[in-house]
Amino acid sequence: MDPQELANLAHLRRARDLIDREYARPLDVPTMARHALMSPAHFSRRFRAAYGETPYNYLMTRRIERAMTLLRGGMSVTDACMTVGCTSLGSFSSRFTEVVGETPSAYRGREHDSVTAMPACVAKVYTRPSRNAPSTLNAPPTNASSTGTPAGNTPSRIREAGRTPAA
Repeated sequence: MDPQELANLAHLRRARDLIDREYARPLDVPTMARHALMSPAHFSRRFRAAYGETPYNYLMTRRIERAMTLLRGGMSVTDACMTVGCTSLGSFSSRFTEVVGETPSAYRGREHDSVTAMPACVAKVYTRPSRNAPSTLNAPPTNASSTGTPAGNTPSRIREAGRTPAA
């Protein structure tokens, strides 16, 4: 890796750190690109090449991750939506369902004893949303039918503590 590539990665890390730190603020690609000292188009291409997803998808994944924590704590869906920086409850719910595999209300209503019993640093690893995870490994617990998929639910795309892979 040449010095220029290393410098670009450092700039991309700076932008990613901004997203991680300021996820609740209104952030757009031009703002992120400014922190990376790149044009928005170049930044988007380089970010995707380095981290495997677009800057906006990374931001939304961080927001969903934080919303999951708030919902496990009993916060209402609307309050969690606004707290993490989303301004549209409908868009938030759609994205949450896409990433997690169940609606925010269903997620909030589920038991989370296994997650609350572990240290926060461990829970963060096991509950981190992953767009690339195979859905069969992350299906929500069920009183399942013979297919292993809960009736009326799509398999979750996140990994959560205490779950075992579906056979």
